[in-house]
Amino acid sequence: MRFLLCVGVGIGIYSSALPAAPPRPAPVTYPPTLPHGAQGVTDTSPEFLKPKVPLLEGVTIARTAPTIDFAYFPGQTYAGNPWSNWGDSLAVNGKYYASIGDHLAPAGNAFIYEYDPEKKSFRQLLDLKKLLALPEGHYVPGKIHSRLDLGADGWLYGSTHRGSTKVTTDAYHYTGDWIVRVNPSTGASEVVARAPVPKHCIPTSVFDPKRLIFYGGTAPGSGDPNNIHFFAYDVQNRKILYEDPHGPARCMIFAPSTGRVYFIPGKDSVGQLVRYDPNKPGAVEKLSTTIGLRAATDETPQHRVYTVSSGQNGMDAELYVFDTKTETATKIGPAAVGKNQYIASLDADRTGRFLYYIPGAHGGAEVDGTPVVQYDTRTHTRKVLAFLHPFYQEKYGCTLRGTYSVALDAAGERLYVTWNANRGSRAWDTAALTVIQIPPSER
Repeated sequence: MRFLLCVGVGIGIYSSALPAAPPRPAPVTYPPTLPHGAQGVTDTSPEFLKPKVPLLEGVTIARTAPTIDFAYFPGQTYAGNPWSNWGDSLAVNGKYYASIGDHLAPAGNAFIYEYDPEKKSFRQLLDLKKLLALPEGHYVPGKIHSRLDLGADGWLYGSTHRGSTKVTTDAYHYTGDWIVRVNPSTGASEVVARAPVPKHCIPTSVFDPKRLIFYGGTAPGSGDPNNIHFFAYDVQNRKILYEDPHGPARCMIFAPSTGRVYFIPGKDSVGQLVRYDPNKPGAVEKLSTTIGLRAATDETPQHRVYTVSSGQNGMDAELYVFDTKTETATKIGPAAVGKNQYIASLDADRTGRFLYYIPGAHGGAEVDGTPVVQYDTRTHTRKVLAFLHPFYQEKYGCTLRGTYSVALDAAGERLYVTWNANRGSRAWDTAALTVIQIPPSER
């Protein structure tokens, strides 16, 4: 695979006169390409450290610019509706695992890829449509909306979701969505379960790697926003352990130290937690703990999980810390650095000192300059490690608009981001990857 090494310098020209009409973008073609046929490019630039809009009070900027690898995901050989990422990713064993989908309906497709940062190459692990092999006219998911999690059995687990609420019906033979798994060692892919909750999609998940329990939050095919289920599924014995009609819409907390799972029932991202304990089978228990929960980190060695409220519907995104020993939560501060509030992926380094995230999950990150944010849990301060817009738009014609998929490697050195990116459409049209090498002086 060829990568180009570049040092970019951006030039901004400002005038008090009326701005000229922006150039008409070139038609979006597939597959997306980089200059000279390169499969990836590598850049570092002082432009990464220059804000384009005012930042909120107290927000600082890194002193050293990172080096960033950039590439387009393979497989995008036709127009999606749009090509996009919706599920959180995973950095483990020196590799990065992420899902993308075409969002088409009633018959879409989704893929899982492995990225090797040393070889700077992709490997496809899952072609969902090929795996399911359904007859013509049957519903096929256009998204993997859940997390990807690695089990102690060596398999990566995730679940599927629709591309449109209008296709999860009897007219397209809809019975429910799938839990799937792929094995990075062998390249094998398998269906674990079809329709563990009948007639429901599975946009939300977390996986217990030791007990091999897949926890899901569902969305009904009917589109009823109040009919969200929670379920626990034993992937070894292929059976439901527990199901509850009051489940989580988007996120759960998992504590490996205890095996317990926590969530807020319903669509709200701030509310009272409930707990499911696999060691004490039975109904979920309501706790007195109130927390914001749209995204959550893994549990740190200090038995803490950091979470963030969504920042949607006019609310500010707030960071919280949840103590898995005492099952108490504390609000620790605001997350935004500019206008954008919505955050859908949150990662902590192994010390629990630094959190990483990108505001503007569902598009619009470029309004703030597409900032990559580091939050210091010791000083409660926010620092922008890099502004990725307009650098990538000006140099490669690609605007990085938002993400649901951020992962930090075990050493805390590489931050992987799968982007919903725009090469010329009204919203976004392409799935792209950045690998941000965090300078030692900034961590």
